[in-house]
Amino acid sequence: MNSRLSNQHAQSAAELLRRLREGVPLVQCLTNAVVANFTANSLLALGAAPAMVDLPTEAGPFARLASAVLINLGTPQHDQRVAMVEAVTVANAAGTPWVLDPVAIGALPVRTHLARDLLGLRPTVIRGNPSEIIALAGAGHGGRGVDSTDSAEDALEAARNLAIDFGSIVAISGGTDIVTDGVRDVRVDNGTELLTRITGGGCALGAVIAAFAAQDQDRLATTVAACAVYTLAAEQAARESAGPGSFAVAFLDRLAGLTPDDVLAGVVIG
Repeated sequence: MNSRLSNQHAQSAAELLRRLREGVPLVQCLTNAVVANFTANSLLALGAAPAMVDLPTEAGPFARLASAVLINLGTPQHDQRVAMVEAVTVANAAGTPWVLDPVAIGALPVRTHLARDLLGLRPTVIRGNPSEIIALAGAGHGGRGVDSTDSAEDALEAARNLAIDFGSIVAISGGTDIVTDGVRDVRVDNGTELLTRITGGGCALGAVIAAFAAQDQDRLATTVAACAVYTLAAEQAARESAGPGSFAVAFLDRLAGLTPDDVLAGVVIG
């Protein structure tokens, strides 16, 4: 990517962060029990408002009120699966953006079948690690649980196919995050390995992507902005952390303190 386009993405990310904090988007999270607390705290630190509304008969009506919806398949109990389909159906009818995070799909049948059903409802954005993206595209069997056994570059062709076939933006999380609309690929080179050593380091990004998706119809730009802001905050937090425990605290502080000027100065987009 040339320097002009990189600068445009950096400027867009800075502006979208400013708009997000002014607007305080309400993000409905139907997410897994392991990461709910960290996800909610990440949204609060960012400047958004989390709502963990995932019960059948409540999830649909709330999706009509929400600014965006996150669907994370980490612990898909029966009632939550029903609520996910309900929320997505209403979100689509209301024009509300929603993010699909197909956690650990491939070898595990319940979540894999659910992910394929939800994929047919055309997510606004899909976020996953490389093995999850490959499995969602039907080109592999997933990684080792929630851990990827593939690289982001390995998953790029699968991500492009998903984007074209379902009209979604696809974000592949890795050492370098890659965001694609099937034609344009954008790489975000910020981040830290410590994100893989705390609970919810990837899952909370899905919620942040949802919060940014509520800010503009250009969902490639909003997804790049979300990845850039999230990984830049993590990169800054890593510099002042002794390990995963102090990193988790520092990350929330840096996410809360990150300014548009910090984004302009620090994001690496190529």
